[in-house]
Amino acid sequence: MQQETLSRGLKNRHVQLIAIGGAIGTGLFLGAGKSIHLAGPSILFAYIITGIICFLIMRALGELLLSNLEYHSFVDFVHDYIGNRAAFVTGWTYWFCWISIAMADLTAIGMYTQFWFPNIPQWLPGFIALMVLLIMNLATVKLFGEMEFWFALIKIIAIIALIIIGFIMIVKGFSTNAGPSSFTNLWSHDGMFPNGMHGFILSFQMVVFAFVGIELVGLTAGETENPEKVIPKAINNIPVRILIFYVGALLIIMSIYPWNAINPAKSPFVQVFLAVGIAAAAGIVNFVVLTSAASACNSAIFSTSRMTYALAKEKNAPEALAKLTKNQVPSNALFFSVIVVLIAVILNYVMPEGVFTLITSISTVCFIYIWAITVICHMKYRQTRPELAAKNKFKMPLYPVANYIILVFLAFVLVVLALAEDTRIALIVTPVWFILLLVIYQVKWDRK
Repeated sequence: MQQETLSRGLKNRHVQLIAIGGAIGTGLFLGAGKSIHLAGPSILFAYIITGIICFLIMRALGELLLSNLEYHSFVDFVHDYIGNRAAFVTGWTYWFCWISIAMADLTAIGMYTQFWFPNIPQWLPGFIALMVLLIMNLATVKLFGEMEFWFALIKIIAIIALIIIGFIMIVKGFSTNAGPSSFTNLWSHDGMFPNGMHGFILSFQMVVFAFVGIELVGLTAGETENPEKVIPKAINNIPVRILIFYVGALLIIMSIYPWNAINPAKSPFVQVFLAVGIAAAAGIVNFVVLTSAASACNSAIFSTSRMTYALAKEKNAPEALAKLTKNQVPSNALFFSVIVVLIAVILNYVMPEGVFTLITSISTVCFIYIWAITVICHMKYRQTRPELAAKNKFKMPLYPVANYIILVFLAFVLVVLALAEDTRIALIVTPVWFILLLVIYQVKWDRK
């Protein structure tokens, strides 16, 4: 009997755009105002530092995936280097991360649709979007790649338009209600660190949230046509994209409007487009964040189904979830994840909002765990299989120093999360999720 394997239907352009899309979330379009308000122009340094760390994490992930082309996800190499218990915990934790992102994004889709259709019930657009994404994900992996390609392209066009329009405004010294546009706005309003180191350190919480999902490109390795060529290219381009799309966009925004003139409750993108006289600015940005939310939900459906499939193959989930369709799509795993997301959406409207905020905060803490476990697996791989590492053409730079720097940075982010009241609760509650998984694993193996 031939072993069923996932289809390698993702082309180079799909993976390149998935890599960009994973690094640009609604955090930039909507959340940038809040992070600018917190840190002022020093937010640029927070993005550069976090961007470097994320690039190193991705290099570690890339080296691991290309060391063995049989690896299709985190579960595979965690199982190899740390054992089955860690693979069980990691797989289900990553699954939970993306389930909660799907919940958040389906809620967002409902809210963004109400911008144009205020009388529509909030649950309906999210439900329709989920059904459409499920049908398209069931077809072929190529169709998933095609959807992500166009979703990411919309985000990229919006950011490039902002950078070009903004740059022309700065060069011409265009005056807004906050004064003339100039690069001097970056330092002439109480300097680059207007809220001191305290504001700068607190901003890392928002910045790290913005990068969640960047590791998705690693999950596509098992379904990429030419992984040895495509994955390194996608990962190596990440720093340039972070500089252009995050640092470039925020630099332009804060040069047009001094940091203290940006409304933290509104999207700075809307403010800039309105300043130029584009009356439909709010509608344009709403369309972009709507597609951004649909993109994140699409990624969530893809990644949770692949993670469930990987867990089922290792017998850490019901074996029926490892079944593939004739198009080599894990259909049972897809249905399972979508049903869980649907339950979550219903709960979101039945239960108070506090529970929902808590779940998404816990998910972010769990993402930090996923990044840390990737870096630890990379160290184990280098220590235990030096002959395999020697043959690998895509090595992580500055090993092992870079590994320790990443782990120290992730520990620092956990400390920052402890400083803020809304995330502190998540930090206290998250261990319950890990204890629960360990208990389930123990019960499961005691029965065998």
